[in-house]
Amino acid sequence: MDSIREMDSSNSENASLNVSNNGTASLASSSSPSSSSTSSRYENQKRRDWNTFGQYLKNHRPPLSLSRCSGAHVLEFLRYLDQFGKTKVHTPICPFYGHPNPPAPCPCPLRQAWGSLDALIGRLRAAFEENGGKPEANPFGARAVRLYLREVRDLQSKARGISYEKKKRKRPPAQQIPTLPPPPGAN
Repeated sequence: MDSIREMDSSNSENASLNVSNNGTASLASSSSPSSSSTSSRYENQKRRDWNTFGQYLKNHRPPLSLSRCSGAHVLEFLRYLDQFGKTKVHTPICPFYGHPNPPAPCPCPLRQAWGSLDALIGRLRAAFEENGGKPEANPFGARAVRLYLREVRDLQSKARGISYEKKKRKRPPAQQIPTLPPPPGAN
């Protein structure tokens, strides 16, 4: 796994996590119009996410190299991102627990939405492999990460009264060969 290319913070399309000495953090991103017009929106977002995770590893105490990163570090990163979330997740003691559209404000915490975390992990998983990581050593595909995402999905589903049912694939109808009536006079 030492062949993994380390994250390049000099990239012109870059999102960085700025952590100050007092512990406050902010996400800052900048992009150049020339690079964003040549790549898809997905590719640009994947690059920003990869650079953000790299910045997180650099700011980690003690600093972590990507080759030493595990599923536990990915979970730590996801929990860290929760503080920037915009999705209200009601606690079980909240009177609006299970209500998708509460009628009044409440003090429940804002968190990252499950769908956002799921998409982020998908992009980081792909970026890891594109940057030389082996699929079997991918920390973003670790069992602990998958279980955490499932737990977040279930918790948010119950808290917000919204079910995240897996979309069922529609199978194309089986082609039936029409049977022709026997030709006239054939008995």
